[in-house]
Amino acid sequence: SFGIWLFVKGKEYFLSFENYPYFKDESIKSIQNVKLLHGFHLYWPDLDIDLEIDNLEHPEKYPLKYKHNKSNKIARSFAYSHI
Repeated sequence: SFGIWLFVKGKEYFLSFENYPYFKDESIKSIQNVKLLHGFHLYWPDLDIDLEIDNLEHPEKYPLKYKHNKSNKIARSFAYSHI
């Protein structure tokens, strides 16, 4: 499975492109530019994406609606961010 890894407050999270498709075609630089706000809120300013840590721990509680455009770029295998 392809996706990105995040290390947040001493814990690793894998965000698969299947569960978090909005990261799939973004640059590693944009994905790595992530801020932790209020101790539980993640914000990617370059991508205008907001997630709470609860989204990462319980993705089944937050189903996504997303339509993939076949003309999108090929996905990168992973990016690693350390917060």
